[in-house]
Amino acid sequence: MFIPLHDRNGLKHIRRQYVTHSLIALNVVIWLLTGPFAAQEIVQASLLGLGFIPAVVFGNAVLEPSLVLVPSPLTSITYAFLHGNVVHLASNMLFLWVFGDNVEDALGHVRFLLFYLLCAVAGAFAHGALVPTSQSPLIGASGAIAGVVSAYVVLHPRVRIWVLVLFRFPLPLPAFIPLLFWIGQQFWMLRFSQGDNVSWGAHVGGIAAGALLVILMRRPGVPLFDRAIVTPRAVEQRSIASAPTDGETRDSVGWKP
Repeated sequence: MFIPLHDRNGLKHIRRQYVTHSLIALNVVIWLLTGPFAAQEIVQASLLGLGFIPAVVFGNAVLEPSLVLVPSPLTSITYAFLHGNVVHLASNMLFLWVFGDNVEDALGHVRFLLFYLLCAVAGAFAHGALVPTSQSPLIGASGAIAGVVSAYVVLHPRVRIWVLVLFRFPLPLPAFIPLLFWIGQQFWMLRFSQGDNVSWGAHVGGIAAGALLVILMRRPGVPLFDRAIVTPRAVEQRSIASAPTDGETRDSVGWKP
């Protein structure tokens, strides 16, 4: 078990990760409006009206008209902005904070937003394919976040990230070690876990979608698997302005602040 804390992986194509920040803010606001500070009626209405209910989406059950807030196929997106509690919200948003910016950098703002939503949809329908008659609403951004994680591994497996191992030991590790362990855990739990409240199928669906979509949607020239280090433009300009002399060499790779 690990918690990601920070990565040393500078932005190379964008100045700010606007979409990542906006997604985090939107998830927090929606949680505040539909979570602990909302009336119970609002909580229930949001769960049933915006959560992904496989039986309803696949036509095996019908939701009461008064509870319908959006067309049922659209709940494959809206469910990803609802969270059950603060731990559920915080864990998803932490992963998005640490890894989302570099995926957004590789794709661009608009394509990253589309990527995120498509991973959420893939997670929802993977979950639904496993339990097509379930009448329990699926909520949470985990499918989309799983897509971001798998995309990060495809892009930057060798970048060092600081992780908190077993909730107490901070270690800098190449990204592929903790992230492939996490991805493997999702497949393991999908195969062997029974009776818990976690949709491992949604995680696996997001993982598969993220790994494929980042290859198809990345900017032209963006390398995979850290095959090349692209110097951020601003850092490159500073390096030229302060060019080393007398045989001195300098590192021009930019890091996150």
